[in-house]
Amino acid sequence: MTRLTADDLRGRLTGTARAWLDKALDEAAAHPGSHGPISVWELRLAEAGRRCGPEHAEAARSLILAAARPAPDALARVYHQGTAEERLAVLRALPGLVAGPDAVALVEDALRTNDTRLLAAAVGPYAARHLDTHSWRHAVLKCLFTGVPVDTVAGLDRRARGDAELARMLRDYAAERTAAGRAVPDDLRRVLTLTEARFEA
Repeated sequence: MTRLTADDLRGRLTGTARAWLDKALDEAAAHPGSHGPISVWELRLAEAGRRCGPEHAEAARSLILAAARPAPDALARVYHQGTAEERLAVLRALPGLVAGPDAVALVEDALRTNDTRLLAAAVGPYAARHLDTHSWRHAVLKCLFTGVPVDTVAGLDRRARGDAELARMLRDYAAERTAAGRAVPDDLRRVLTLTEARFEA
């Protein structure tokens, strides 16, 4: 997905939506208080679809999150209480917002779903850096189960290279599909080839 800058998005919005976006970004950057236990920027995330239109809501949410720079606990609240679209925004924002492994639980939760959009976002750069080896292997398999292209798995070449256990899991899965008379996905063969590669000295 191509990320839009604030100026790019402003150029695509109507006057009313543009004014709303400017206000939402200013509020997010300033943290001007909350509505009950919820910060103002969280309310703006929920409004993005109605204010900017469905085609621009994702870009607006991304910009609001970047401006607010919320702590991991606030991200977790938005993720667990939000819509699928808001969860998607949080997952995609993680690499730029959380330096350490504090948000791994959100990735693990997304990997338990069958929403392929969430799965694709969950195996992005944040997972490549912070997901443990066991969970990462199963994330790759989940992509194969659900048809999420392995091109979406960030760091695939690096993490799969020479991974004998992942190779075993892939061969077992291929054998199961073959026994059931089902085709083995090309993506499985691609990852298996990576596992057989060796690190250069």
